[in-house]
Order: sequence, then C-alpha cells, then structure tokens
Amino acid sequence: MSVVRLPKDREPAAVSGSGMDRVIERRRLPRPLLIGGAAAALLLVVAIFWWFMPRAGEQGVAADRLSIATVQRGTFEDYVPLRTRVEPLLTVYIDAIEGGRVEKVLVEDGANLAAGQPIAVLSNAELQLSTLARQTEVEQQINNMRSQELALAQTRVANRRAVLEAELALDKTRRQYEREAPLARRGFVAGRQFDDTTDQLRYEQRRVAVLRQGQATDDRLLNSQLAQQRASTRVLAGGLDIARANLDALNLRAPVAGQLSGFTIQVGQSMQPGERIGQIDSPGRNKLRAGVDEYYLGRVAVGQVARIEGAGNRTAKVAKIFPQVQNGQFQIELQFVGAEPPALQRGQTVQVRLTLSDPAPAVTIPAGGFYNDTGGTWIFVVAPDGDRAVKRQVRLGRRNADMIEVLDGLQPGERVVTSPYTGFADKDALTLSHGKDD
Repeated sequence: MSVVRLPKDREPAAVSGSGMDRVIERRRLPRPLLIGGAAAALLLVVAIFWWFMPRAGEQGVAADRLSIATVQRGTFEDYVPLRTRVEPLLTVYIDAIEGGRVEKVLVEDGANLAAGQPIAVLSNAELQLSTLARQTEVEQQINNMRSQELALAQTRVANRRAVLEAELALDKTRRQYEREAPLARRGFVAGRQFDDTTDQLRYEQRRVAVLRQGQATDDRLLNSQLAQQRASTRVLAGGLDIARANLDALNLRAPVAGQLSGFTIQVGQSMQPGERIGQIDSPGRNKLRAGVDEYYLGRVAVGQVARIEGAGNRTAKVAKIFPQVQNGQFQIELQFVGAEPPALQRGQTVQVRLTLSDPAPAVTIPAGGFYNDTGGTWIFVVAPDGDRAVKRQVRLGRRNADMIEVLDGLQPGERVVTSPYTGFADKDALTLSHGKDD
C-alpha cells in the first residue's frame, strides 16, 4: 500500500512591518527662546510678589476698621465741654486750737448753725493749770506796772506842789519888797532889813526858775516812762487775753453761720492741737469747680461765660483760675450769674459748655482719636480712588468736642482718617482693603 503525502497548508509568512513604520522627528523650541520664556515667567512672579508685598513705610489696613470723614467748610463754635462739681461758695474749716478730750458734743453733723453757737466742749487739765498760772503771773506784772505808774504820777504831783509853794513864797517876798521899797527910800525902814528882803526876793525868783526847769525835765522823762509803762501794760494785758482765750478755746464754737459738715467727733475722743473737726458751708450758695485740659491753659480767662446744660438759660462765669497743672489738667472755679439752678447738692456733677470765643467761619474736620497720636501736625488723607491713604503735614487750630479747625494742608471735600492711628502711626501710607460689599 502506498502512502500518499498530502501537501501541508502553508503557514503565512511572518510580517515584520518594517515596511509600514516611519520615524517621526520631534520638533524642539530653540534654546534661547526657552531661556527667555523662563526669565519672563520669573520676572512676572517677582513683579506680582513685589506688587502685593507690603512696602517699607506702608501697611495694609481694612477700611472698615477706620473712621473716614470729609473735610468741610462751615462755622466753628469755640467752646469746651466741662464736667463740673458743685461746691459751697464759702467754706470755713473748724480746727481744734487746743488739744483735749471731748467732754460734750452739742450739735450733730448737717446742723444749721448760727455764728458763735457752741458745738462741743473739750477738757485739758494741764492747759487749764498752765493758763491759770500764766494768768496769775500776768496779773501780778500788771499790778507792779500800775504801782510804778502810780509812783511816777505821785512824783509829778510832788514836783508841781514844790513849784506852787515856791511861787507862793515868791509872791509873798515880792509884796514885802514892794511895801518896804518906798519906806526904805524915806528912811522909815532900816537899810539892813531892806537888803535882806531884796536878797530874799532874788532867792525866791531863782528858786522858782530852777523848780520850773526841773519840773519840765521831770515831766518829759515821766511822760516817756509813763508811755513805756502803758505800752508794757497793754502787752501784758494782751498776754492775759491770750491766756484766757486759750482756756476759752476748749469750748468749740461756730466761727460763721452755715451748715455743719464733716463733724464726726465722739465723746471721750482725744483731739490734737490743730486737728480738723469739721467745716461750715455757706447755706444756699454754691460754686462750680472743674478740671480743664492743659491745652486750654492759655485760652481760659476770668470772666468767660459757661452755659449750664439742662438748666434753661442759666449761666456761670469763670471766677478763679488755678494754673498748676496736675495729671494734664488745671482747675477753674465758676460762679453762677443770677439765680442758681434749683436743688443743687454738694458733690453733684453738672455739665457746662465754656465759650472761649465767638463762632466764626472755618474749614473743619470731625474730632477723633488721631489727634492724640499726631499732635495735630499730620494726618492720613484718603486718595480719590479710596484704595490708599497718604500721610500729609497739616496745621490745625482750635478744637472742641465735635470738630477741629483746619488752618492749612487740607481742602474742603478731601477725606481723612480720623480714628486712632494705633499700630500704624509710624507709616507713611496705608493700603485700604475693602470687603465684598464695598
């Protein structure tokens, strides 16, 4: 049997595909162009960073954090609001002149007193004994002085008596001489007797002259001594009055009429000399006292008028200025013009508006906290687009509680930042950021 070989199916020949693939060449940018593009991108990033980076002297601030006001032209009212305190118009303090123990309290705090009315009684045994001893000593000295004064007066009387007796003897001798003279010329009186009469007349004349001269000298000296004695007596009497006054000072009295306040002493309490025990206030008459910012020290003057708020047309005027500055303020006193507001109480606070000058046209800005940070020498001015505020030097003038007068540096219509500059007072400009609603 023969085997027939069938032909095998031919397997297809493997296709390499090399005839179908084609090499595609990649196109690249020129190297210089790549370098230039990278540099441009880097510059753009730097520019964007520089644009949004805060600059030296500039700070970004949210606009809604600031108070922005418009410069306006209007009328400036030159006044200063004051918070005053009601005080008695006249206050007299009561001090214990002499120390001692309180024995009696005769009145209560708040009582209305008459002048000289007793209010308390003190006791001081040591003072009483020393005062009595001093009184006795002074009275003894006064008695001695009066005795000396009496002796001087007696001496003056004796001198006058001696002169009178000498004048009487002179008159008698003169009459004797006048009788004997014509008889002696006729020989009816012995010459010896007439000579004795003549000598006696001369003697009496000289004696009267000497006594009169002595009396004049004694009178001059006695007058001087008497004047000194009387002056010394007055001094001693004054010392005696002081001694008695010291003793009477233990009885405390009201020096003036008024309402007693601050009187809190108790029976048995020990008081020191000069210790304050209370005060008397003038009844129904009050004044106002206020502290004023030292900025106004040169502008407040005596006689300026202040209107009392909430009291109709009642006013007060500046009566006293105390220029001593403490804690940035000086004190002034105001007295009411006309009737006082009713029902005023000591210690009550009253609002007043002190007028410094008449209203006048001016360029103004609202008052704000910026003034404390800048002293009124510069301010942030908002740009027209509202995105920046730039520092500008200005000159400001008078100010009150509501507005400040602009003298130079700002024009009406410009907008300025009036809120406090805390945190950016050292900056030259502000970048204002606005919210979505702006």
